[in-house]
Amino acid sequence: MSHEEEPQALEKARPSSGLVVAVADPVQNPGLPPHRERMTDKDPAAMNRAVRTVYTLFYISLAASLWAVAAYMLFPIETGNFGDIRSNNLFIGLGIGFALLTIGIAAIHWSKAIMPDKEHIEERHPTRGKESTREAAVNVFREANEESGFGRRTAIRGGLIAAVVASIVPGVTLFRGLAPHGSNNPDHPFVGDPVALLKHTMWKEGERLAHDPSGLPIRAADVALGSAVHVIPESLKDVDHLDGYLEEKAKAIVLLMRLLPEQLPAEYNRLDWSYDGIVAYSKVCTHVGCPVALYEQQTHHLLCPCHQSQFDVSRGAEVIFGPAARPLPQLPITVDADGYLVAKSDFEEPVGPSFWERH
Repeated sequence: MSHEEEPQALEKARPSSGLVVAVADPVQNPGLPPHRERMTDKDPAAMNRAVRTVYTLFYISLAASLWAVAAYMLFPIETGNFGDIRSNNLFIGLGIGFALLTIGIAAIHWSKAIMPDKEHIEERHPTRGKESTREAAVNVFREANEESGFGRRTAIRGGLIAAVVASIVPGVTLFRGLAPHGSNNPDHPFVGDPVALLKHTMWKEGERLAHDPSGLPIRAADVALGSAVHVIPESLKDVDHLDGYLEEKAKAIVLLMRLLPEQLPAEYNRLDWSYDGIVAYSKVCTHVGCPVALYEQQTHHLLCPCHQSQFDVSRGAEVIFGPAARPLPQLPITVDADGYLVAKSDFEEPVGPSFWERH
């Protein structure tokens, strides 16, 4: 046989995919193992206990869901106290978790101990069944409902419906925390009001700009051209961590940059908010609040590393790329009698991500 004829001969000898190859010892159908009755199948008392267990678990789930709602009100977080927040999260989480856990355990016990567990084989039909066959399918569902006891066992059905409905209530209740609400605590007057919380920071007239994290005040003469300095309010060093140090720092953090005065055109910048080419902008991205800490001194662009929003410092920190919706808020600055950089006021708009209550 020539080399040219050999591949053709092999192709002819290979059986096609449409042929059935008969073998001498085909695999035998092992059939189904003999059915083993459960204790609930043999003992009516065991069946009654299983039914009671299932609906009791459903009602325990109902109680756990109601507890989660009650915990939301019993352990409010409006005080801003860390212990209250921890208790709120703990008890609401335990309530929701236990409610879902007992629903799952009850459903598994229901299927294993109460619903019929006889094995059967259903033949597949390649085409649409006749009307009589489709009618029979409906009857199968009807029989399955009867065998499962969902329609007949009212205690289980009622418990399941109540538990499932109640399990949604804690989640709905938690949405209340997204709504603005006032505070009667004089130590935390803005708790619950996102506009006030993000609009008011520690910056105020005369507040010195200080290095982060040392807290040393910054002289205007020490800010080099093209530099970017991470800045915090000088008085932040007097705030204890338990009194909200991190929260206040997260809102007040600023990035300080120095450009040539002629690189700040008046049509894009408020020149009375800068000093000799030195500008200060919030370090919190207006997209989702990531730290904007990458500065390209040749282009004067600030980059947020999270989602690549870019801001042009020479044009009032306007957005030139990315998903951020508005420019970075600018901190008005000047110098005091000793040459130290100070704030002229707080930010005039809320810092951080844009949100629907933002004015």
